[in-house]
Amino acid sequence: MTKLVIVESPAKGRTISGYLGGDYDVEASVGHIRDLPQPSELPADMKKGPYGRFAVDVDNGFDPYYVVAPEKKKKVAELRKKLKEADELLLATDEDREGEAIAWHLYEVLKPKVPVKRMVFHEITQEAISRALDNPRELDTQLVDAQESRRILDRLVGYEVSPLLWRKIAPGLSAGRVQSVATRLVVDRERERMAFVAASYWDVTALMVKASETFSAKLVGLDGARIATGRDFDDKGQLKTKAVKAGIRTLNEADAHAIEEVAASNQATVTSVETKPYKRRPAPPFTTSTLQQEASRKLRMSARDTMRTAQGLYENGFITYMRTDSVNLSEQAVAAARTQIKELYGAASLTDKPRHYATKSKGAQEAHEAIRPAGDHFRTPSQVRGQLNGAQFKLYELIWKRTIACQMADAVGKTATVKLSVPLAGVASSQAGEFSASGTVITFPGFLAAYEESQDAKRYGSSEKEGQNRLPDLSEGEVLSVAEASAEGHETQPPPRYTEASLVKTMEDLGIGRPSTYAATISTISDRGYVEHRGQALVPTWVAFSVTRLLEENLPHLVDYDFTAHMENELDSIAAGNEEGPVYLERFWRGNDSTPGLEGQVESLGDIDARAVNSIALGGGITLRVGRYGPYLQETGPDGEELRRASVPEGVAPDELTVDKAKEILEKGSAQGRELGVDPETNHVILAKVGRFGPYITEEIPDGEVALTPTGRPSKRKPKPRTASLFSTMDPETVTLEQALSLLSLPRTVGQLDGEDVLAANGRYGPYLKKGSDSRSLTSEEQIFSITVEEAKALFDQPKQRRGATTKEPLKELGVDPVSEKTVLLKDGRFGPYVTDGTVNASLKRDDDPNMITNERAYELLAERRAKGPAKKLKRKAAKGKTSSSKKKAK
Repeated sequence: MTKLVIVESPAKGRTISGYLGGDYDVEASVGHIRDLPQPSELPADMKKGPYGRFAVDVDNGFDPYYVVAPEKKKKVAELRKKLKEADELLLATDEDREGEAIAWHLYEVLKPKVPVKRMVFHEITQEAISRALDNPRELDTQLVDAQESRRILDRLVGYEVSPLLWRKIAPGLSAGRVQSVATRLVVDRERERMAFVAASYWDVTALMVKASETFSAKLVGLDGARIATGRDFDDKGQLKTKAVKAGIRTLNEADAHAIEEVAASNQATVTSVETKPYKRRPAPPFTTSTLQQEASRKLRMSARDTMRTAQGLYENGFITYMRTDSVNLSEQAVAAARTQIKELYGAASLTDKPRHYATKSKGAQEAHEAIRPAGDHFRTPSQVRGQLNGAQFKLYELIWKRTIACQMADAVGKTATVKLSVPLAGVASSQAGEFSASGTVITFPGFLAAYEESQDAKRYGSSEKEGQNRLPDLSEGEVLSVAEASAEGHETQPPPRYTEASLVKTMEDLGIGRPSTYAATISTISDRGYVEHRGQALVPTWVAFSVTRLLEENLPHLVDYDFTAHMENELDSIAAGNEEGPVYLERFWRGNDSTPGLEGQVESLGDIDARAVNSIALGGGITLRVGRYGPYLQETGPDGEELRRASVPEGVAPDELTVDKAKEILEKGSAQGRELGVDPETNHVILAKVGRFGPYITEEIPDGEVALTPTGRPSKRKPKPRTASLFSTMDPETVTLEQALSLLSLPRTVGQLDGEDVLAANGRYGPYLKKGSDSRSLTSEEQIFSITVEEAKALFDQPKQRRGATTKEPLKELGVDPVSEKTVLLKDGRFGPYVTDGTVNASLKRDDDPNMITNERAYELLAERRAKGPAKKLKRKAAKGKTSSSKKKAK
């Protein structure tokens, strides 16, 4: 009796097959096998029917039309063939909405005539697979309904709103139910930074001495009035009303230096010593979002890389399922963690009884466990080091530490705060300055011996140094020496930009999106050009400002945080069986008495002023505009006439574009540019300008000048000015006319080789030589004007390498191939990793992890490649109309 088991990925399939006997045939669907097609891909007879607009019939229960993807037809045929030979079908895709939908689509397309069971598990271990085989269930149609509703919802939003962005802002943009809200979050934060006004304040730090021990203390008050710190100012640079009412005093530079001078070499009297017990609990085990946050903070991994790495760890049996919003641990996991704590850290590090954590995030689903090491006995990081690559090992170690720590005892210690008074004798209109110092002493580390959670950067956070201050034993009334004092000026800081970690946390707190969508959402807004990465920070582009403004002013519900969170709750309600998908979609599309529907909102939109949407007034008559070729500045006079125009250089963040910065850009790179002189050959004025892609040289074509066609006849088109980028060593403010004419003369003819001209030029990827269709890179821009024919010949005599390529060492040696009897190497090629025996090359498949590939898998890939024979040359054929044999799903 043969049982066919279908999973999503080959890697997962290979791991599972190792735990099943010979009666099981494990195959992978490689993700979804069918989906909603593009309307342009519908059969000809359906394009004008009810499915022609979205591939969804919005007038008949939002019925979707699914097609098997062209690249999946071969896979479906293979699965059908396997199913004919099987006595039972086990659908073993992931137990979430997406996994349930994959299983349902497989069932619909394969139409099995044998018994079908749904096999679910949260980790790929022998124990988990055995339990799953013993406890199969039916397909969960409620989960399928929720996933299908989400898919249709995204199709409706994307297809209705994206064309609006193409027409009014730029082609290639997209809108989405979650991505547009995530973009607005980043834009709103940048708006706060742009409106922010810095305030200046000063403080004084003194070095206190008791015998041979020293510690630092900060001035916190003068004659009982507290000294202002950064948190006491608002974003307009003024003291907050509450601070003014409390009598908080701002220290200026003169007073700070006066106090510094008097306090140095003075004495301080201890006025109070306060000691409190300190206790800290460990963080709960990882959910998808907290794993993404912590991997970002500790490992500098993007959300996308974190999920990709976690996917590999899960599919190869190292961790439990990585898409979860639950902090629950199974009894087996708790027992495994407590056993390991006792073995590694001692019984004293254990809690008296197991810890249980409650999930607090909105819409959390408790079906899964938290993310933890797989198995009923955890493998330590040292036990798996040789089986994982660098990123996988670091992530596994992070998960292991967090899981272990959550069952360990609290960290215990004490905190001490000491207040000291220093006489000032009327300095800064005060008689005494109050200084304060605090520190924490950990007497029992508890879980800190294994793991400590990181935190996002806080706007007004105290420094690490302050928290770790070691204080000597002090008593009230004790007199200490002040060894030195220092005054320091500060400016308040704007709200910090979002990082991937803090954006994920904010989305989770607001109930926007779900853990499984965060990585994809951040990747989408990056790929669409809505955000750029500056280190860890997410900086919105000016295009993101335009998109957000258009949606806020015309489709406000789509970027409203509460409305978006409510949509997620509706989808959760469908998954729970409390609502039907078509009913919710009808309400979203057509609206009700309290909320307008998307269809009506889009249809009722008037003519949107594209110029207004793409404009932001900076002040001083300067407006930033988002144009076809990027953002630019326009300065207008009192009567609206244009005075100057200049492109905004790349790398200038929105909050950095102040009026002064804008004027500087206009001065350097206005449309008029800096005049260098006249070209004696053409009598054209030569200008140095600064554009979007940097400084460049161009010429001014006089009005009325006519261009000539290649045959020498006058052309109707205006002559196109010559342009040339400046060398990296040149400055638009100092470049000379002679240098400019040299740049405009490029490419330079170096001489002839083999009867062909050798040209030297500067291209997109740097300076290079060209001879016919052959080219070679030069090492510096100056070589363009200095290289000789002999030097050029020496370069062309060398073997050509791809741009920037160097000879790469093999990544790994994989043994001797049993067919060719040659050593097999794993290499990194132009199109990705591949294996080779020196004669046959075979690319790794999408789900083959190059860091975990085995000798046997390499031999298998080479055998498959040999069986295909030499690659056939493709011949161009006339395009033919597509047909689809897939049918609309049965209701």
